[in-house]
Amino acid sequence: MSIHILAIGKKHEDWVAAGIERYQKRLKMPFMVEWVLLPHSSLDDSAARQEESQRLLSRLDGYDYVVLLDERGSTLGSPEVSQLLNMRLDRSEKIAIIIGGAYGVTEELRQRADTIWSLSPLVFPHQLVRLILVEQIYRSQEIGRGGKYHHQ
Repeated sequence: MSIHILAIGKKHEDWVAAGIERYQKRLKMPFMVEWVLLPHSSLDDSAARQEESQRLLSRLDGYDYVVLLDERGSTLGSPEVSQLLNMRLDRSEKIAIIIGGAYGVTEELRQRADTIWSLSPLVFPHQLVRLILVEQIYRSQEIGRGGKYHHQ
């Protein structure tokens, strides 16, 4: 199984792509990451949130373990994220991590999420979130295998 990251937005900017590539090269099965980038809606505000959320929901399978990134979610430390990902991957579950659009996601998508994870109470640009996320996935891999990357 792998980790699917579903994100609203344009392709990775060059500086983000370089950082993502750096961490993805270090990932080993089952921590392989697949990106699905969906374009921003041409609508505004709640209409954009609705349209983007529907497109995200349409990409999910009923058996996916869904992690929604949202600044109003639970803050998890790196060891907790590692435990969450490792447990799901050990069960051969498909993990879908969602990065919504600028207007957020609908309540329907929030309800579909199994975990709502806040990287920080701060709001980050979506490009930066992508880089932080893939680094945390790599960190999770290393924590799970007892590597020296993460220090307690």
